[in-house]
Amino acid sequence: MSKSVRKRPANANNRTHRAPDHPMKIKVLVVFGTRPEVIKLAPVVAALSHPAGAADASKSPFQPVICFTGQHREMVEPFLEIFDLKPDYDLRVMQENQPLAGLTARLLVRLDKVFEAEAPDWVIVQGDTTTAMAASLAAFYRKIKVGHVEAGLRTEDKYNPFPEEINRRLISHLADLHFAPTRRARENLLKEGLDRRTVFVTGNTVVDALRMILKKAEGHDWREKLGGRIKVIKADGQARNKPGRGNRQAKNKGRNDARGENSWLGDILERGRATDSLAVTTAGSPARPKKLILVTAHRRESFGEGMERICQAISRVIDRVAEAEVIFPVHLNPNVRSVVLKHLSGTERVHLVEPLDYLTFVYLMKQADLILTDSGGIQEEAPSLGVPVIIMRDKTERPEAVEAGVAWLGGTDPEIIEKLAVELLMKVESGEFRRGLKRRNPFGDGHAATRIVKRLGT
Repeated sequence: MSKSVRKRPANANNRTHRAPDHPMKIKVLVVFGTRPEVIKLAPVVAALSHPAGAADASKSPFQPVICFTGQHREMVEPFLEIFDLKPDYDLRVMQENQPLAGLTARLLVRLDKVFEAEAPDWVIVQGDTTTAMAASLAAFYRKIKVGHVEAGLRTEDKYNPFPEEINRRLISHLADLHFAPTRRARENLLKEGLDRRTVFVTGNTVVDALRMILKKAEGHDWREKLGGRIKVIKADGQARNKPGRGNRQAKNKGRNDARGENSWLGDILERGRATDSLAVTTAGSPARPKKLILVTAHRRESFGEGMERICQAISRVIDRVAEAEVIFPVHLNPNVRSVVLKHLSGTERVHLVEPLDYLTFVYLMKQADLILTDSGGIQEEAPSLGVPVIIMRDKTERPEAVEAGVAWLGGTDPEIIEKLAVELLMKVESGEFRRGLKRRNPFGDGHAATRIVKRLGT
């Protein structure tokens, strides 16, 4: 994020910079507040600025305005840099121990001021966050048209996931255009009585984002740079900074650490030896010295006992698979962090690290033999990367991943997760998993943003 945004006082008008209005252009206000929203809306912003790949943004028929609510500040700011996004507004809505009702109220008030000042033709939201729901409602109050990216996902259980399932249902009945990532999502919307003339299957913009990241990563020497991008959480809960970029001595120390104290990191670095790009990986390659398991967990419905069971499952898998190494980027939410550190800190072959930038995370996903997650977005990214995923939830709003043979529902039952993990690692090692993959990605071809922007223009 730019310096001016970071230093903006919380009680200011929150306008970071203002480009001149263009009366003849369609003004599109893009709202995001969380990590998945940034990832999935970055391609849309790019397509608005440069439709059909046009080099000259001044010739675009659209005037994009970017509003960052600050719902997940620490986890979002690195992504703004990666995707070269410069918010026009930073609302700074978060407060310590803020309940959902308080967050929603602050979002409505501050977004309303933005909408009043900008008077956009369209407000674009993504997914099912509280930011997306509040932005849709605030736009509705001012009779501003809403476009919903990734519309139509459903579990049919209003408390699973919570509050996302209700958020996305509400958005569906506030939005004017619905950009469904799959045919199934479109059918969900039509069953709820939405006008079929407003519902379009576009694919999921996460595939577009992956393509953007892979292109950006071309030429990166990941064996040299990965160590500087990972901060390992020590047993006392403090992060140990790995060597940063641009420091030759620190880089050399990082390589020595990888061979010594942190030999696991050296093994991961060795996986990328065949290429300096993210673009090539072969799950289950015989050349791989270890089995890499990547773990993420952050869902509200997993807080408490669910998170404890996830930790138990990880311990069971490690005990069962002697050659496995686990990398677990630990979410900053205390409801996650305290439990994970309590149960897994100091566990052999379980490496707890700080949240990762997207480039590094994509690299690790591609190098992984197996992913354990309760994330929605990773269920979409895995088919693009050809990596099996165990979904640590009882239900998924993305059944296409399960049907494609890349994802399995494990819930938070340690025994089920252990059984699935062992089976899938064996299939990866034998090559059976890759042979069974469907060639067509159920979440799209990487051109979803172009289709979305085209509809906004008509």
